[in-house]
Amino acid sequence: MKNMTAGKPMNLIIGFWFPLFLGNLFQQFYNMADSIIVGKYVGVNALAGVGATGSIYFLIIGFIMGITAGYGVRIGLSFGSGDQKELRRNIMNTIYQGILVTLLLTPLTMAFCRKILLAMNTPVEVMEEAYAYLIVILAGLGCTMLYNMASAILRAVGDSRTPLITLIAAALLNVVLDLVFVICFDMGTFGAGLATVISQGLAGLASFSFIFLHYRELRIQKGEFAFSVRRNVLLLKIGLPMALQFSITAVGTIILQVAVNSLGAAAVAAMAAGGKIYNMLTAALESMGQTMATYSSQNMGAGKYRRIVQGLKNSILMQAGICVICIVILWTMGRPIAALFIDPGETEIIEQILLYLQVNVYTFILLGFLLSIRNTIQGMGYSFAAMFAGVSELIARVLVAAVGIRFGFMGLCFANPAAWLFADVVLVVFWGYLRKKVLKPLGQQI
Repeated sequence: MKNMTAGKPMNLIIGFWFPLFLGNLFQQFYNMADSIIVGKYVGVNALAGVGATGSIYFLIIGFIMGITAGYGVRIGLSFGSGDQKELRRNIMNTIYQGILVTLLLTPLTMAFCRKILLAMNTPVEVMEEAYAYLIVILAGLGCTMLYNMASAILRAVGDSRTPLITLIAAALLNVVLDLVFVICFDMGTFGAGLATVISQGLAGLASFSFIFLHYRELRIQKGEFAFSVRRNVLLLKIGLPMALQFSITAVGTIILQVAVNSLGAAAVAAMAAGGKIYNMLTAALESMGQTMATYSSQNMGAGKYRRIVQGLKNSILMQAGICVICIVILWTMGRPIAALFIDPGETEIIEQILLYLQVNVYTFILLGFLLSIRNTIQGMGYSFAAMFAGVSELIARVLVAAVGIRFGFMGLCFANPAAWLFADVVLVVFWGYLRKKVLKPLGQQI
């Protein structure tokens, strides 16, 4: 465990960020493995099928990631305050709530899976591949919840190393299972989804085992197992707006995906492959955001508000440096990376992948700023602000989908930058209000 309420903010942030970045990178690696193996060994339609599920996947998995991140904020506040009994009770009620959310989401999403794909105008030639992949992912939501809860707990108490180790193991296992299920057993996209679910479930089990075996302070004691309505309400108060922020953002990506689907299987495949590379490149930016959620929640719990402002400034500077590195990677290795997904003869798709990446990577500074300030505000417990930022992202993506489709694939590539810009404006306004009306009256000259 790491206490982030004392010491130089920059050193603490970098020390926590680096293992988290490596973990997120490996997570994207095993997500990308599905697409590479499916695209190379099954075909373009199978790759497009996996890609066509991306926005729905983000809607549902994003809800789980958001709500568990909210649990982590609540746990981080308890950890920062030094109240170990409250810390353990929050962990126990996090588990209870995670089980309830899983039992609600799994049958509901599976029941409407095909109908949602049809409503999104998923191309007929990729429908079955998309359904096969998505249905197994939805059936395994319990594994997703298990892993994300464990990771949120570990990050909340300052441990970013253990999630790294479990993710490396999960990534390697996922690649092996992908090769076995897709190539050896010819299970297609269903096998790719199954490999992901199994890997994530085992990573979650390993993480929870580590939590309760290694950290005595986190072992639930007698009298701390009770279900608490009050604590569950507090967990939901932070977790639900964060979950809705992910989901609202995902609705925008679904609308965008509908527009992409109307352009045909080649455009869907290009967006799918480009999205996977994009996720790899944003792993460092996303990790910095997650770092700031932990950093700000612990310092908020300890009442050290000046440190939150210092940490945010340092975080934004580091995000700018990461953006420059991403641009260099795109310049030097963009085309070879794109060719990993598609046969080199598919030149049109490769050019579309590169176009998508260029538009997004050159505007990464908007995303880096967004992730730092949004996660800082969330970590302080003001998760509703992120929800409003998510609404602004939705509005931007809808506008781009409506107008950009007239310009074909290129027009739709501008959806993300527009969404980031809209959200940045909302969050800057709220941060100014937060500093003036909330932090200064608490007695800190910031």
